[in-house]
Order: sequence, then structure tokens, then C-alpha cells
Amino acid sequence: MAKHNDIGKAGEAIARRYLQERGYRILEENWRYRRAEVDLIAMDDRTLVFVEVKTRNTTAFGEIEDFVTRKKENLLTAAAHAYIDHIDHDWEVRFDIIAILYLDAQAYSVKHLEDAFFPGLE
Repeated sequence: MAKHNDIGKAGEAIARRYLQERGYRILEENWRYRRAEVDLIAMDDRTLVFVEVKTRNTTAFGEIEDFVTRKKENLLTAAAHAYIDHIDHDWEVRFDIIAILYLDAQAYSVKHLEDAFFPGLE
């Protein structure tokens, strides 16, 4: 497996633990809908949270969360609608980004952006 894939998997595991330690209940990991994949779907009390995890080993090219593009937001939104239909949802919904600066398994930082974007707003 390529090194960037290893870093991505490590970041997703860190994000999952981070959320669980804060009381989130993980419902799905790597949930797929058509061309979209939602890294984590969780419940935060009564809010359904769709989480995009971005992991990098440097910020030399910009803030990690800035790599979530408008195209990715649109894919996440489509996947969220499909998931909501799938589970017959009636809770609040939120889109979060977890940005992880990962140097190694002991040296990393986590930035959690709640309500990172709002579908349909420019």
C-alpha cells in the first residue's frame, strides 16, 4: 500500500478514537454512495454528523482542511441525502471536517471543525 494510503488510514483511526473519546457514537466507517465515500458517520447526542477526515504530514501547501473542495462537499452532500433516506432519519444534520497533521503514531495533532460547511451555501 502507498505511504499516503497508510497515512490516510492512520488518520481515520485517530479521528474515530477522537470522536469516541468525546462521546460520539460511530454509526458507519467509509460509507459509500455512488462515487462518494463518507469517512465517518456518527451521532453527537441527537445530531447526525457526516465527517470528512483529511490527513497530511505537512502544512507546507496550506491548511489541511482547505483540501476539502467544493466538489468533495457536493459528493458528501449527495451521500448524506442517500444515507438519510436509507435510515429514515429525523435528527439534525451536521458536516464536520477533522484535519490531522500526522508525523507518526505518537506525533500528530487533530483539528476538529464542526459545521465546516453548509450544503447549498456558497
